[in-house]
Order: sequence, then structure tokens, then C-alpha cells
Amino acid sequence: MEALLRWQHPERGLVGPGEFIAIAEESGAILALGERVLEQACSAAADWCERLGERPFRVSVNLSPRQVCEPGLAARVGAVLQRTGLAPGALSLELTESALMEETELVAQNLRDLKALGVGLVLDDFGTGYSSLAYLRRFPIDAIKIDRRFVAGLGVDTDDTTIVEAIVRMASGLRLDVVAEGIETREQLLILSAMGCPGGQGYLWSRPVAPDGVAPLLGLATVSQCGGTEPRA
Repeated sequence: MEALLRWQHPERGLVGPGEFIAIAEESGAILALGERVLEQACSAAADWCERLGERPFRVSVNLSPRQVCEPGLAARVGAVLQRTGLAPGALSLELTESALMEETELVAQNLRDLKALGVGLVLDDFGTGYSSLAYLRRFPIDAIKIDRRFVAGLGVDTDDTTIVEAIVRMASGLRLDVVAEGIETREQLLILSAMGCPGGQGYLWSRPVAPDGVAPLLGLATVSQCGGTEPRA
């Protein structure tokens, strides 16, 4: 599952993150907002993990560039895990290349501390930045996510298909996990499976749902929580 942020506005209804995340980043409100999202996602995931028993489960939460550059990031994440009871191995934190562009020692130390904590580190939207390979060498990344724009072209655009296949092979060679984003058709899934891509997420399984809609997808009784998730395979 990937935690997705939505704003239930009293007048405008459900507002997507594209309309307010940039403002939250600029104002600094993203720090408190990001911690609240992490807390709610981990709380819901801890409940699902307990009820799933031995079946594996992992939730992904996005970190903003401002969060990645904040001192003491790993300590705050660790405190959230302790409060919610979620095992570190059940949490992945997703980073964009923009969050890593400065490549400061503070950013590198934050990621090393998170790695030591036991959470997974995922490079999101892989292939859309200018120095992705450098990030894979410098930072302790566990997995990469293939951007949905490339996945949309599978079986349709030769270049996109070639790029996706190259990313899957490279990830395998570097012993990195890989997840394809935005899978919407059975054809895309079959092509990715033939390439050896081990993970995927997208509308093929489900559109984003509130947490009480996740439980049935996991074969569990519905429980009420706050937030939103997107199923991944």
C-alpha cells in the first residue's frame, strides 16, 4: 500500500495534493503535515499487520524534500514507529530525486540513520531526473519505482518499453527491488512480468480508497481509519 494525501475541504470537497503540497512546502507546513500522514499511515498499517498475522505487508509513505533535509529525521520516524507499534521493516519511505539534488551530508546522514532504523528507502519516479544513477551509488536506496509515464507506453511505444526493460535489468543487477507505477491494464502487467519486474501498483488492482476500504482487499473485516491508500502487488 502507498499512503496518499487528500484534503477534505469544507467547501471544495476532496482536494488532491497537486493543489496544496507546493504551498505547504514553501510555507514549511509540510513538516507537521508529513509527520501527521506518517503517523496515520503507520497506525493503520500496524493494525493490518497484526490482523494479517504471518502474511507480509508493507506501507509506503512519501517524504517531502523539506523533511529529508531536517535534522533528526530518523529519530522522529523511530518515535512514530514506537507509538504506533509498526515494525520498521513494514515501512518504506519514498524519496523523489528533487529531495536528493543537493546531496548534502545532512541528507546522506538522515538516509543512513533511516537505513539503520530498519525502514526501506525507495527512489520514486525513477528515470525522470538527470542523475538517477548517481543517487543509487551515493545513497542507501533499497528500491526504485518506475515512473507511470514509462509504464503507460508499454506495448505501445518502443522507446518506453526499452527504457522499462533496461531499468528492471539494472535494478536486478544492483540487487534493488523495483516497482512499476501506474499499471492499468492486463497487457502492461503481462509485459512487466515477462521482463521480471517483481512489483507493481495501480488501477488494475484498485483505485485509491479510504482505509476502511483496504481491509476487504486484504481479506480482513473493515475497520474505520483516516487517510487513503493505493494497493500495490
